[in-house]
Amino acid sequence: MTAPAPETAAGAVSMPGPRPAVQGLRAIEAGVVLVMVAWAANFVVVKAAIATVPPIGFAFIRFSLAAVVMLGVLRWREGSIGLPRHLVVPVALLGGLGFGLYQALWAFGLATTSAGTSALLIAATPVFTALVAVAMRIEQAHAIRFAGIAVSFAGVALVAASEGLRLDAVGLGALVTIVAAACWGSYLALSAPFLAELSPLRLTTWAIVAGAAFLVLPGSVQLAGSDLAGAGPGALGAILYSGIAAAGLANVVIFRAIAVVGASPVANLQFLVPALTVLFAAVFLGERVTPIQLLGGAVIVAGIGVARRAPAGPPPGGRHVPEPPPLMET
Repeated sequence: MTAPAPETAAGAVSMPGPRPAVQGLRAIEAGVVLVMVAWAANFVVVKAAIATVPPIGFAFIRFSLAAVVMLGVLRWREGSIGLPRHLVVPVALLGGLGFGLYQALWAFGLATTSAGTSALLIAATPVFTALVAVAMRIEQAHAIRFAGIAVSFAGVALVAASEGLRLDAVGLGALVTIVAAACWGSYLALSAPFLAELSPLRLTTWAIVAGAAFLVLPGSVQLAGSDLAGAGPGALGAILYSGIAAAGLANVVIFRAIAVVGASPVANLQFLVPALTVLFAAVFLGERVTPIQLLGGAVIVAGIGVARRAPAGPPPGGRHVPEPPPLMET
């Protein structure tokens, strides 16, 4: 199964295409905001659902649905669904990290920590992306970048401690969520070189397929060993929403926006996700919002802002690769 690389594979990420009419731009911007709302709501939806459906089993069903949706959209948008043969194994490994291991860890962590805390910790993903990008010599190892990373990690520590420093399931959930953020940040950095040959839609589609395959065994084992008698229409609705809307259609909207307006405007709106999640979790789940939690989230965002002020581009002798899509997938 070999498909030619799309003509706009690299440019679709970092270079905006022809700008549509003002009304079209407003529709695209409104679509991105709706995606941020959808991703924020997904923390709450999944948190409620995994009370009756085991977390890894939920992730397996969710991404199996998302894979079907994304393959259909890929066929519709690009006319084929294949991958170059030499990329099959690397993309499978990448998808196993980004949509397999990350999703398993995120869902497991969310089962034992609050939705608000989970969202604020996942917001630190760009910190891990920057660290991996520096290690891969994609980005410069600049003092400003490391200062921003240090500030963000201080924010992560504040958020993790917002429910008290503890060694029980809640503390483990926060730790696992931080590891999940590291997996997702690594996925984003490692995905960048693939964008020289693949469009963001094709890469993400096959990464999701690989992630669903990664989750088959642990997800099936969890589902087989669970009593799903209490999983009613609400759990089914959560799976459909999380798989089709939050994981499938949302990515299509994001990729369209990146192709038209560029990556930076989309990335700038991603900080709506943790803020809205904290609000939704307080309203719909009754979660308590603590000052330390809010301070930690603000410090994370501030640190990422500082890190982004560092000079862009690879160091001398480093590799220039396309910019990865700014996604906060949940």
